[in-house]
Amino acid sequence: MAKKIGVTMEVGNDGVAVITISNPPVNSLASQIISGLKEKFQEANQRSDVKAIVLTGNGGRFSGGFDINVFQQVHKTGDISLMPEVSVDLVCNLMEDSRKPLVAAVEGLALGGGLELAMACHARVAAPKAQLGLPELTLGIIPGFGGTQRLPRLVGLEKGANMILLSKSISSEEGYKLGLIDALEAESFKQLVLSDTAKALVHVFFAQRATSKVPKVTDVGLKPRPMKKVAVIGGGLMGSGIATALLLSNIRVLLKEINSEYLLKGIKSVEANLKGLVSRGKLTQDKAGKAFSLLKGVLDYTEFKDVDMVIEAVIENIQLKQKIFKEIEEVCPPHCILASNTSTIDLNVIGEKTNSKDRIVGAHFFSPAHLMTLLEIVRTENTSAQVILDLMALGKAIKKVPVVVGNCIGFAVNRTFFPYSQAAHMLVNLGVDLFRVDSVITSFGLPLGPFQLGDLAGHGIGIAVKDIYAKAYGDRMFSSPLTELLLKSGRNGKINGRGYYIYEKGSKPKPDSSVLSVVEESRKLTNIMPGGKPISVTDKEIVEMILFPVVNEACRVLDEGVVIRASDLDVASVLGMSFPSYRGGLLFWADTVGPKYIYERLKRLSETYGGFFKPSRYLEERATKGMLLVKSLNFSFQFVMWQENTVFNHVYRQIY
Repeated sequence: MAKKIGVTMEVGNDGVAVITISNPPVNSLASQIISGLKEKFQEANQRSDVKAIVLTGNGGRFSGGFDINVFQQVHKTGDISLMPEVSVDLVCNLMEDSRKPLVAAVEGLALGGGLELAMACHARVAAPKAQLGLPELTLGIIPGFGGTQRLPRLVGLEKGANMILLSKSISSEEGYKLGLIDALEAESFKQLVLSDTAKALVHVFFAQRATSKVPKVTDVGLKPRPMKKVAVIGGGLMGSGIATALLLSNIRVLLKEINSEYLLKGIKSVEANLKGLVSRGKLTQDKAGKAFSLLKGVLDYTEFKDVDMVIEAVIENIQLKQKIFKEIEEVCPPHCILASNTSTIDLNVIGEKTNSKDRIVGAHFFSPAHLMTLLEIVRTENTSAQVILDLMALGKAIKKVPVVVGNCIGFAVNRTFFPYSQAAHMLVNLGVDLFRVDSVITSFGLPLGPFQLGDLAGHGIGIAVKDIYAKAYGDRMFSSPLTELLLKSGRNGKINGRGYYIYEKGSKPKPDSSVLSVVEESRKLTNIMPGGKPISVTDKEIVEMILFPVVNEACRVLDEGVVIRASDLDVASVLGMSFPSYRGGLLFWADTVGPKYIYERLKRLSETYGGFFKPSRYLEERATKGMLLVKSLNFSFQFVMWQENTVFNHVYRQIY
């Protein structure tokens, strides 16, 4: 009887798709298996009735890895085209980037490409005594499906390197201890599903989907207009990133600059962005070439006569932006959307000299714009529903998550997080070590501490917008001379290789101890250390003194109706500021801490350190009434229970 080779998918009434690899005896990843996996994952991702996916192997084995017979054929014929392309299309795009929960149910063995497939899943559940490893070096090759990157991230660099270099396999029990396996046996998976982390992730999952519902925009029968040609004004870091994001979705782009030198630099930045995606296996060379061919650099407005949208991405200068918007209103067609990428300035001020205020909207991307997922869509009281809908559709087309917010200084994300760096500056001026502050915040779960984040953004930007924020929110700002002193000493951050850290090509940022003399100068000028001595704080107190003021400002954002729903701010904090998704976003995390505790803590801090920590009226009201900050998304709890009763059962059946 012939072996049954292929990939099957069964979708139950509960919405769980079970994708099964069948290629006895070890379910090796032959070309037809990889093609079958691509086909099934594409189908599962597109089907509306599929809510979650389980990947498993037939016959008590997950997968023994890539089919070495293919290597023999390549060696025999010299035809390298026989090698299937898997890293980008399958492992990255269809599996890792899937927006549906994807769980690997591992039994028997997951070796080589088999383990790499499992690592591309969002979670891994294994039966006892399953064998896990990357033995490719025994064949004289390296793991080719992303294992060299994903394994060290999961188990640590030293253990990951040993497993790869020594071709050493481990048991599922050891994998569980190391973090490679998320749950052993079904009961552990049940506990995983009902854990606080799972509840937080489920909240983010549904909160992200709720952002697509905008009252009086998405529910009034309007249809988005196509955006075939978009102009980007300014080829700097943001402009080139925005242009790259558009090109990757096959949208023609005009990139305008003020002179040939800047234009060439902008075009080269776009090219470098595309090459970076290729080198990281996120994009094929052919697709990069096609995307780049859609870009045209210009020095005037001649070709703006048929653009569907203009995105202004120049420096934060009010007069310059006003001049540009007056000019583009005159040269662009009457349907053209006039968008600004400003991160701070009031859109009414930017467009005050135009007559087309219904077409003016904020399209605030986050840096680097071609990689960061959030698109903050800022509407004024005059922005038409059609324009908002069009920009939402464009955002989704370029693989962003659009969040519609109101118009104010800093909008939703930057306004909410402006106390973040200020609180850090206050701590340092109170005598706390700045590198300790960064370390505590990264341990909490943010990828960068406030000082390294400042280095990355460039300290000149902070100075440029300081007066704008001070004018709007000066009554609750902490004024620190540290940034000015830093720039005065020739430190602008990563952009010139020195800030609080030293940046050298090919090396990780290193704390620069020589910056402490600048810090000491700042401490002398602020003179806020009690009795001239550094304060003593725990790591927990550092987290509270930095993040509780951020929660406090988020409460003001909610009170003023800047966001449609509190969960929108959770999504924005995760996607825009990399707040840890496993904490559910800023406000979901605040609810787990407790609004009453945050209010009382801020009240005590304000009594000691002043108005910067003064609790907002909204927070006080919620705390005293025992109310949460985030209104429960009705489907969150039901989804957790659905996961327990469906995904759990499917995984159990696959393993046992």
